[in-house]
This record gives sequence, structure tokens and C-alpha cells, in this order.
Amino acid sequence: MIYVWLIVGFVLLVKGADYFVDGSSAAAKYLRVPSVIIGLTIVAFGTSAPEAAVSITAAVEGNNGIAVGNVIGSNIFNLLVVLGVSSLLLPVAANKKILYGDFVFSIVVSVVLLGMIAFDLELGRIDGLVLFGFFLYFLYATIKTALKNRTKEEKREELLPPGKCIFYIALGLTAIIMGGNLVVDSASQIAAVFGMSQTLIGLTIVAVGTSLPELVTSAVAACKGESGLAMGNVIGSNIFNILAILSLSSLLHPITVEIINVYDMIFLLGVSILGWVVTWTKMEIGRLEGLAMILIYSGYLAYIIMR
Repeated sequence: MIYVWLIVGFVLLVKGADYFVDGSSAAAKYLRVPSVIIGLTIVAFGTSAPEAAVSITAAVEGNNGIAVGNVIGSNIFNLLVVLGVSSLLLPVAANKKILYGDFVFSIVVSVVLLGMIAFDLELGRIDGLVLFGFFLYFLYATIKTALKNRTKEEKREELLPPGKCIFYIALGLTAIIMGGNLVVDSASQIAAVFGMSQTLIGLTIVAVGTSLPELVTSAVAACKGESGLAMGNVIGSNIFNILAILSLSSLLHPITVEIINVYDMIFLLGVSILGWVVTWTKMEIGRLEGLAMILIYSGYLAYIIMR
């Protein structure tokens, strides 16, 4: 029965992402803001809902390995696999706003998090307050940019009706969250049967499972030519995961961090810088770069399973 729920979860993810992208794309046109802004906010926060539920619950229950491992593992998966798969389907373009603004900001917050956990192997309430302060700044800067870069109004007949737009977003997001939960729960049960440790499950099964909404949403967006939404979704999700999820988790209950998580954070920082450099060279991630990113993740996955 576990395998049946796993399949049902995947179906909900795929169909939910299809509706979610259509609704979000229409919302960007109604609000007259670039799709990348919607990707950085509505789509990113929506697709990060499974990570939030898993990490916050795990922190409160004292399952530190899953709480931290889920966020770090999800961010690595987002950068290497979500962007990699999306660019294999169609090269993912980046604009200067996201390359020199949000992408750089995601690297900065990764450095901040690395410093926090490397200092005393703990994320305390003070750390949580600092991270949450960064999150409020990110929201302020993103909204300010959105208002500054409003585009000309689209022809109404070319858009989804407002009610249908909201319905698509709500229906898609609900299906994505339900599908993500089904996949994570089923996969975690299967993994536990095979004797995987809590930290390993957090870095692999749970991290990959909770990142499936980002993967499916960005892939569907790329196929529909919404590369700004695809890129914004990944960068926005990574920022949200660190600043919102870990801040709330540590504010509710201080999180003890294992030294192995520090090594994983160093790897995350490394691939973040690599991803920025790759994007900067051509202002896009092409198919060759996407394939290389997937291969790097495959090597990382093999390493954490064997260590």
C-alpha cells in the first residue's frame, strides 16, 4: 500500500504543478510584475511549504538531524537537480535583477548560516532572530522591486479570469502539498525499513521528497517558456528555506547541529557559487551545464550514502 500512495503522491505533484504554474503566470500579468518576482515569492513560498512542515515539526520534536538536513539537502537538490532538469528541458535564462540581487543574496545567507552552525554546532533563538531579520529584509526588497518594475497592463481577454486564476493557484498548491506529503511519508517508511539513519533520511529521502514541488513546478514552468518563474522559484525557495524555515524552527526549539551538517553546508555554499558563475557566463543555464549539475548531485548523493 505504501507504494500505491507513493504513486498517488507523484500524480498529485505533477498535476498540481501544472495548475499552479498557469495560475501564477496569470497572477504575474494581473499584478503587472515580472514572472521572476512571482517565482521568488508566491511560487517559492508555496513550493517550500512541505520543507516548512517537515523541518519545524522535526525541530519541535527534537529530530535535529531531519530538521537541518532537510533544509540543507533541499537547497542542494534545488540548485543542482531542479535547475539542472529544467535547463535540460529548455535553457533557463536569468536577468540581472536575479543574478546580481537574489542569487547573490542566497549565497550571503548561506555564508551566514555556515558561520552560525560552525561556531557552536547549534542554531539558538538569537540565531533564529537574526535569520528572521534577514527574511523580513528580503520581503521588503522584493516587494519594492516588484512595485518599481511594474509592466504595461496585459489585454484582459488573453488572461485567465481572476476567479479562475485564484482557483488554479489554490488547487495547484493544495495538490502539490498533499502530493509532497504522501511522497515523503511513503519514501521515509520505505527507507526506514532498509535501516537508513535519521540524518541520511533527512538529507536524501525527505530533502528530495520535499523538493519535488520545486522540481515539478520549475520543470513545467521551463517547458511553458516561463524561465523567470523557474529560476525565481529555486532561488526564492532556497532563501525561504534558510531564513524562514530554520529561523522559525530554532525560535521554537534550539537546534543542535552535527559536524557533518557543517560539511554539507560547505558543499551547498560551493555549488551556490558554482551555479552563480555558470549563470553569469552566458546569463543562462544551458543543457550542457544542466547535465553537469545533475552529475555533480549524483556524485554527492553517492558520497552521503557511503559515508
